[in-house]
Amino acid sequence: MKSETGSTIKTNVQFLSAKEAIGKISSSATIMVGGFGVTGIPQYLLQALIDEGHISDLTVISNNINRDTNLYPLFKQGRIKKAIGTYFTTNKEVVQAYREGRIDIELLPQGTFSEAIRLGGSGIPAFYTPTSAGTELAINKETRTFKGRDHVLEHSLFADVSLIKAEKADKAGNLIYRKTARNFNPIMAMAADLTIVEVEEIVEIGELDPESIATPFAFVDIVVKREE
Repeated sequence: MKSETGSTIKTNVQFLSAKEAIGKISSSATIMVGGFGVTGIPQYLLQALIDEGHISDLTVISNNINRDTNLYPLFKQGRIKKAIGTYFTTNKEVVQAYREGRIDIELLPQGTFSEAIRLGGSGIPAFYTPTSAGTELAINKETRTFKGRDHVLEHSLFADVSLIKAEKADKAGNLIYRKTARNFNPIMAMAADLTIVEVEEIVEIGELDPESIATPFAFVDIVVKREE
């Protein structure tokens, strides 16, 4: 693949349909899902995952399970066995399912959640943080004291697959995001064996401002253009 200057750009990024991309996910996979609330959620990819009804027993790493996103139907269908996120109390059905033992929940403070993903993508397996020290979230976790303050050992997060959303990709697979829709998406792109990105538009190499590229193609495996 050549840029506008004629230089060759080596990339292994594939451009597939949503069905083809989701077909690479297996049951019992751990998947990261970008987005905060409804902003930056890869709804198109999640709909394709819903349509592939045989994929189940999923561990989902996402900020929460919002009723207004396509994570909610996956939950309602009983296909999420565990959710790792920062809060679930806005969805009382998830709370009830947890109390009844129908779903496992792992809560992390939001900053810890973000850092666990970032470090997972950086190859760092664990880290100490003072956040949650002395609370119920620190139960059964190692605690050490640094400079007179307790710190909790947290394990970094890494997934089999990341499903993320960007505004645009170029034909090499570089990504830019739209404003706050960026949120967790760039760090999740780094923290999985397979990164699948949903985009609104695909442009030629050289059309994206290099200073605006938040995720270079090295972290992208599959690009799916959203079709209405």
